[in-house]
Amino acid sequence: MQGKNLYLVCVLFTILFLTGADWPDNIEVVSGADFEKTRQLSYQDPPIKGPDVVELQERLKELGFYTGPIDGVYNRQVEFAVRDFQRDNNLRVDGIVRDFLWIRMADAIPITNNKEQKPESPQGTVSIIIDTYQLKLIVLDDNEFFQAFPVAIGRTSTPTPIGNFQVNHKAVNWGTGFGTRWMGLSVGWGKYGIHGTNKPWSIGRRASHGCIRMRNSDVEKLYPWVKIGTEVTIVGNPFGSFGHNQRTLVNGSRGADVKVVQEKLIRLGYLEGKADGIYGYNTEKAVKEFQKANNLKVTGHVGWNEYKTMDL
Repeated sequence: MQGKNLYLVCVLFTILFLTGADWPDNIEVVSGADFEKTRQLSYQDPPIKGPDVVELQERLKELGFYTGPIDGVYNRQVEFAVRDFQRDNNLRVDGIVRDFLWIRMADAIPITNNKEQKPESPQGTVSIIIDTYQLKLIVLDDNEFFQAFPVAIGRTSTPTPIGNFQVNHKAVNWGTGFGTRWMGLSVGWGKYGIHGTNKPWSIGRRASHGCIRMRNSDVEKLYPWVKIGTEVTIVGNPFGSFGHNQRTLVNGSRGADVKVVQEKLIRLGYLEGKADGIYGYNTEKAVKEFQKANNLKVTGHVGWNEYKTMDL
């Protein structure tokens, strides 16, 4: 049996050597349907193309290793940039992009913290600001900056909720795809939270279904600082990254954009009650009344004409 085990170890090391794979330190492999495997990238003829190459070029440019065009083509310039990154980070220099390289690039995202010596944990009341423009989670200690972490947020099609919320649930190893820690938020129109990830290469991107992803090591550091009731402010544009992605809202729609429309309808006197981000019967009825009063086609939907008339 010992001889068989030794043979398997030798085979494993041989595979790693021949493929040029990096041996990751302290990387936890998580199985499950949510685990995302990325394709291996390298210089080839014809060259590899695709959105993952665009992401690679953007990340390398952000880190100062690439100065070429963002065109989604893995050419020689991209290969040289990858090699430079590998060399600077004590990795095998082969110009090949594997999962572990994405993790290292995520780890290299610069975050500016105070230069003053900080205690290991906040001493006062903790609150959190999530900046969806800069893709950062900022921890405040008695309303003073304490520390910042890089995060991933929702895609344009599945945006992160914007507004003021509270942590209402905490759990360790909550489920597949949520990393090692979960902190749920009091979002009225769905289940969202701050959590770890089994996709660490997604940090620094708009890549989630709306939750705020952190590296497992970062979320484990944050977790004990956060209590049930901790205030979380998510800053951003409820209508999209640049304010030009307004979707058509219909009965059943949910989100921060619905809440903004409801608040506008309340101010204009068409809707009573509280804006909850859920487009239901009363919201649809209020929209129809607004449309009728403003000589718009009465559909009960909120589209470009309604946004314009509401000055949103």
